[in-house]
Amino acid sequence: MTLALYAHPFSSYCQKALIALYENGTVFDFKLLDPQSPANFETLKKMWPVGKFPVLEDDGIVVPEATSIIEHLAVYHPGPVSLISEDPKLAVHVRMMDRIFDNYVMTPMNWIVLNALRPAEARDPLAVEQGRTMLDTAYTWLDRHMAGREWASGETFSLADCAAAPSLFYADWAHPIADDFKDLRAYRSRLLSRPSFARAVDEARPYRQYFPLGAPDRD
Repeated sequence: MTLALYAHPFSSYCQKALIALYENGTVFDFKLLDPQSPANFETLKKMWPVGKFPVLEDDGIVVPEATSIIEHLAVYHPGPVSLISEDPKLAVHVRMMDRIFDNYVMTPMNWIVLNALRPAEARDPLAVEQGRTMLDTAYTWLDRHMAGREWASGETFSLADCAAAPSLFYADWAHPIADDFKDLRAYRSRLLSRPSFARAVDEARPYRQYFPLGAPDRD
């Protein structure tokens, strides 16, 4: 049975899973979740009632959450690019960085974006302020962390970079990374040049008008 990924190309977490699939040239069926494909969302809800995506279906095995999808692929569908180190000590660091990007870059970015999607009377300026503060703190730490590094963990592209790419991509749209953070900005540029992520970004271009804060032309 062909792998099936229920996802939308403009979703940051979907891009995270797509990067892993593209890195290894894994064959899969893209089940687009949009208003023109209601049957796909109905199937998704039956498999994962929470309704969040991406979700991977693998011969009856249902795997929600991007990190879990990448872990599943590494075990059941390994390819030439190992995204989780076989060295257990390095693997711990890879997973730590994955959580840092998801929790301290992706999450506060989403606070800012979701607030912009709300009706004016329901907006929460405090959540936006907290999101920007958390991003500034994360940017500062990550800029120091990336000094002298090419990738987020170890010497090769990994799960951590799958998390970093869409996190930093959209976070810089929502709350720009200051010019002073040269190492972090250079890392973001390297991620954009990675063929797997460049493909994900290109596939999402038709949907940029839906970004509520306005998508910049620079990317």
